[in-house]
Amino acid sequence: MTRVQQIGVVIGLAIAALLTILRAEDPGIFKLIRGVTFDEYQRLVPRTFQPMPVRVIDIDEASLREFGQWPWPRDRLALLVDRLSQMGASAIAFDILFSEPDRLSPRNVVREAAGVDPSLAEKLPDNDEIFARSIAEKPVVLGFGLSNEGNYRPPVKAGFAFTGESPVSAPPYLGASTPLRPQLEANAAGLGHISLNPGNPSPVVRAVPLFLTDGQQLYPNLAIEALRVAQGASTYVLSGAPDRAGIMTSAKIGDFVVPLTAAGELWLYVSPDRAERYISARQVLAAEGASPEVAAAIDGSIVFVGTSAAGLQDIRVTALGENVPGVSLHAQAVEQMLSGHFLSRPDWADGLEILTIAVLGCLLVVVTTFVSPAVALICGLLITALALVASWFSFLYAGLLFDPLAPIVSGSIIHFAATSFRILVIDRERRAVRRAFGHYLSPSLLHRIEHTRDALRLGGDDRELTVMFVDVRNFTEISERLAPTDVVAFLNTLLDALSRHVVANEGTLDKFIGDSIMAFWNAPVDVTDHETKAVRAALAMRETLAELNAGDAFGFGPGQQVGIGIGIHTGLACVGNMGAKTRFNYSAVGDAVNVAARIESCCKEVGFDILISDSTARSVQGMALIEAGALPLKGKSSRTQILAVVGDERVAASQQFAALEVVHRQLMEALQSHSRNSRKLIGAVKLRAVQVTGALAEFYQRISGRADHFREAPEGSEKSAAD
Repeated sequence: MTRVQQIGVVIGLAIAALLTILRAEDPGIFKLIRGVTFDEYQRLVPRTFQPMPVRVIDIDEASLREFGQWPWPRDRLALLVDRLSQMGASAIAFDILFSEPDRLSPRNVVREAAGVDPSLAEKLPDNDEIFARSIAEKPVVLGFGLSNEGNYRPPVKAGFAFTGESPVSAPPYLGASTPLRPQLEANAAGLGHISLNPGNPSPVVRAVPLFLTDGQQLYPNLAIEALRVAQGASTYVLSGAPDRAGIMTSAKIGDFVVPLTAAGELWLYVSPDRAERYISARQVLAAEGASPEVAAAIDGSIVFVGTSAAGLQDIRVTALGENVPGVSLHAQAVEQMLSGHFLSRPDWADGLEILTIAVLGCLLVVVTTFVSPAVALICGLLITALALVASWFSFLYAGLLFDPLAPIVSGSIIHFAATSFRILVIDRERRAVRRAFGHYLSPSLLHRIEHTRDALRLGGDDRELTVMFVDVRNFTEISERLAPTDVVAFLNTLLDALSRHVVANEGTLDKFIGDSIMAFWNAPVDVTDHETKAVRAALAMRETLAELNAGDAFGFGPGQQVGIGIGIHTGLACVGNMGAKTRFNYSAVGDAVNVAARIESCCKEVGFDILISDSTARSVQGMALIEAGALPLKGKSSRTQILAVVGDERVAASQQFAALEVVHRQLMEALQSHSRNSRKLIGAVKLRAVQVTGALAEFYQRISGRADHFREAPEGSEKSAAD
């Protein structure tokens, strides 16, 4: 491990440790993101609404229009209790505070009236007494709220039994509550707090505390108190941790066991708000009595009395993003308990997520430093996918809530930091290689060199190369007509335009030799199908030169055309860094290089601009090639089979070229057999060639003078790669 790598590992592990500590502290932003993630899960798969014996008696806008503004006189609420009780409600829970005397009570109205005999007030009915008598001996649960004043705490109507260590200190703290009217408090069958998310700044209600504590006594909330009263149960059985006080795990209410958070909260698994859940109070209080449908819905149901009227400001936001009356969340909590569909976040979930951040961070630091940022990214993406899938399936099939985002975000930060360090420091050598070879290689080849071990080993290496030589025709004549500066400008324009096609086709520019270009393929790294890519580069050069001539890019004037010759050969060559220690060049030498240069020089004799050897042609598939004869090359004991590159696959697939191939093959046979019919065939093939390309005119014009090139097959070479 190098010193730079050691520094990178230390920095990466330090960042991983900081993020692990940050997650252990669990700041508010982490809780918010975690809550939003769990909300999205519920939105994707909300709890299915099922008909349950739970109803909301809604003091809605229609009820207020029918019976007047809120608050209603409590004798009307007494009538509501009587009606619900007669219809068979198993429990009647009021999500309403009764902390003040009924100011609409006749007795209170008379007392406040000026000039009225006070003794008359005592003879008038009191609505609080009427309401208290109505709820007596009935399964009525009243609600109380939290208060910042006084020290009043309501009585508890149920007993508590514990298993494990005492969980009394686990729930949120109850300092004081709103007092209830004494006679109402005494006659109610149950009392429960109506606070849905005390102390939580989030507007979204995700978890409801089923209990509050003053450190000595537990106080149930309205929903579970209604469930207890409906069953006629007298005791809550609470389970705590077996070896640690102040942790709550579950609560047993009658026949129902409810999993809880460590703080005694129930994660709400909500269903979409449905009209079937609500019954308007107007329907229950109708003068003619409730309809049979309403009576059937209430019979045996746990009934929550509350309001959806906008002016009464009891609207809450659910995890589904719906604005619903607060009373409906109490009803949904009971529905959840009855259905047995719970969400839970195990007490070890935080520890698992913290451990995941630590392990993931260390893994990404090591992989990024010693392997590559790309591999680290792939690892990170795989871990991200696994975390999301595991979290999602845990929610979907087990109702477990695990946060996938904290480990994912932390891992992304660590990967970004480690990768940035590597780019800035560790990859200096790679950037130096890129700068050095940027003048010779295509971007794709540079990328492969950077990621291929020993791609730039010093010294020579025998490799199969496809070598190209490009030469300007009649350059001496051109240079004699131009000033030296104009010659340089001409060469710069031409060679720049042509050499781009070498790089674009994954070739390596070896050198510029005056008016010539030498390039090769398949080094310094392997290039698949390098023969075809070299031919494509040659065809692109032909097109570029035609465009330059057409646009008079060289400033020679109309009719002054610049021509080039291109020779390509595939064979074994030695390629590597050659020269002195202080100055060297990456180049190729060997017989393959010499043959390519000789083939290029044959372009003048053959009368065509792109010639390739049969060793190259054997690997070029689908191109339009025609046999150009077996030519003697300087330094070679036998002739070399040469082919002319007429065009690409589009040309090869054309009917015109197919017709040309037929006549050209007949001409080759005639030349080999010394047939007198060869002159006639030359005339016929010229007519066919014009339909393919005008560049073949000179080729066939000279072919009769090269008859010897077709009369003797070269030793060790195939007759024709086009056959």
